[in-house]
Amino acid sequence: KQIRIFFVVNCTKIIVTLLAVFVRKVRTFMESRKMKQVSIETFAVSGSSIRTNNKAEASSSGKIPDLWREFYTSHPNPDKKVYGVYSNYESDATEEFTVTVGTRGDAEMNSGVSIESGTYLAFPANGSMPAAIINAWKTVWEHFSLRQPYARAYETDFEEYNGPESATIFIGIKTSS
Repeated sequence: KQIRIFFVVNCTKIIVTLLAVFVRKVRTFMESRKMKQVSIETFAVSGSSIRTNNKAEASSSGKIPDLWREFYTSHPNPDKKVYGVYSNYESDATEEFTVTVGTRGDAEMNSGVSIESGTYLAFPANGSMPAAIINAWKTVWEHFSLRQPYARAYETDFEEYNGPESATIFIGIKTSS
């Protein structure tokens, strides 16, 4: 009798785990259906930058929150769209990259970055920030964990903030090889 109970309990745990994975994959699929492919022309973003990596950002030594805090301290009510730009990737999302926070500006400025022209996937992020943008990034990572006919380009990716509860993440893509 104990063996049957043990078996039923373990089977239930396995079924619940599989169901959770299935639900997450369905949610990712549904969220990714909201994304769209767009063509972006080169433009510049002027602002402050830091160099970091995702491992550091997942720990208490993350630099990105302080970069955003610094931006909004010096720009309490920006009158232009705000951008968070990810560039100068060492190789991919596991290595070092540069984050720039700012607004559209002059490409000749010392404190800025150029958004590369090309094809991007646009992932919407709507709701209370920063939770909405964090959830959209989770959708991006899950989307690219699945087999796709394209791959991330790792040139420039960016977040475009359209209002206090509306943003879009643009991920540069290239044809998979």
